[in-house]
Amino acid sequence: MQTINGPAIFLAQFVDDRAPFHTLDSMADWAAKLGYKGVQIPTWDSRLFDLERAAESRAYCDDLKGTLDKHGVVPTELSTHLQGQLVAVHPAYDLAFDGFAPPALRRKPKSRQEWAANQLKLAATASANLGLKAHATFSGALAWPYLYPWPQRPLGLVETAFDELAKRWRPILDAFDEAGVDLAYEIHPGEDLHDGASFEMFLDRVGGHPRCNLLFDPSHFVLQQLDYLSYIDIYHSRIKAFHVKDAEFNPTGRQGVYGGFQSWINRAGRFRSLGDGQVDFTGIFSKLAQYGYDGWAVLEWECCIKSSDQGAAEGAPFIARHIIRAAGRAFDDFAASQADDRANRDMLGLD
Repeated sequence: MQTINGPAIFLAQFVDDRAPFHTLDSMADWAAKLGYKGVQIPTWDSRLFDLERAAESRAYCDDLKGTLDKHGVVPTELSTHLQGQLVAVHPAYDLAFDGFAPPALRRKPKSRQEWAANQLKLAATASANLGLKAHATFSGALAWPYLYPWPQRPLGLVETAFDELAKRWRPILDAFDEAGVDLAYEIHPGEDLHDGASFEMFLDRVGGHPRCNLLFDPSHFVLQQLDYLSYIDIYHSRIKAFHVKDAEFNPTGRQGVYGGFQSWINRAGRFRSLGDGQVDFTGIFSKLAQYGYDGWAVLEWECCIKSSDQGAAEGAPFIARHIIRAAGRAFDDFAASQADDRANRDMLGLD
């Protein structure tokens, strides 16, 4: 077994032009004072991070780690969620996702895709330069508009989409392999990789690539009504990152999983601050400890009710309470006897 690292916090939901959320230095100080030991860094926000410099310069990475270290904080993973989304975008979502790309690339889907793929490759090198083991991202989506099979999907439509998705990601996965870093896809509605079955379809198409791994976030499974504890049993060897995020699902006579086009506050499924939802974190931390997960427990705060300030303040002690210090010896060692092959054989009636 292994003791999980943490608590840590994903900075993306907190970045702002006002202090202390406008620089990495001040955010590290803020996080440390709340009890966090690590920060997951969004690579698309230039106020915090320069991805190209991090890929080109070990000195830049050393300076960044020094900035964090003076506050007693370390980088846990880099994130390219926005860039990963742009690796694969169905035309129906072109305008919706165009804002994730630099202005010069908007309305240019092919150029935008090439830029996104290069961003991921830069992230592989930058992660290695920072000494990180895993990287967090999204898969993007080509088949998502056809999630529900009505009208009936044409034969081969989903297979063609996943063939193309794998084709786009395979060179990126190879770049991460060369860098010695695991690529952890956040399994998320809106992405083609949104549950275990879709991940397996993708994994098969990339030949079981050793760097094709998972970011576990139970909140998305609550909203899908997927058994997230069983998911850990099935996929634990591929789980390389962990977002600690709560959620609740309260179906009514008016709506269920699909939410009826309602705002977050009025949906049956809602993201909540830690401890305010329905996620069994005791079960999750126990499962991850059992299977030797050696990564970080990272708060991703999203809630339509509670303020971000309160959510962040409550997150660190919540995670710390749930981290299990792995046992160094068996609980019944007091009754242990010395190994004796002759005695063992006698007990089994073999001699």
